Amino acid sequence: MNKSINDYYALFIKMKAVLGAICFSTAFLCYKAANIRPTIIGGYVMATNRSRRLRKKLCVDEFQELGFELQLNYPEEITDTVIEAFFADLVVDAIEGKGMALIGGEEFAVVCSGKRGSVTEAQRAEVEAWLKGRKELSSFEISPLLDVWYPDNPVNPA
Repeated sequence: MNKSINDYYALFIKMKAVLGAICFSTAFLCYKAANIRPTIIGGYVMATNRSRRLRKKLCVDEFQELGFELQLNYPEEITDTVIEAFFADLVVDAIEGKGMALIGGEEFAVVCSGKRGSVTEAQRAEVEAWLKGRKELSSFEISPLLDVWYPDNPVNPA
């Protein structure tokens, strides 16, 4: 991994733009640019060698939190009151009753843990079985487990 001075200078410029020139001297930023592997998350340059406290705060690496996406499709002839009653049952019985939380609406939602942590594959299968037993839906899709904070990041092996 042989980097040229131009690579370090480009990284220095990015760090200076993100962190601000007021707080950090040029020498400090050059030192940091030479000693970290940069990772860009959400447009920000971040170090990959983070402390345990910061990894926990950012929900990355061993603190990655998993959930799944839920896509619900209803038949054309179904009324709004039936959809509202079904969705209330879904939230109370299948989601909150199993220690999870639902973020979204009646057609698309993300299901994650109700507390800090991840949804398990068993909890995902329980929701899928509950949905298969319901007649109000024309179809539904459940995604595989994914990182709920950074959906583009791959799931870390357990």
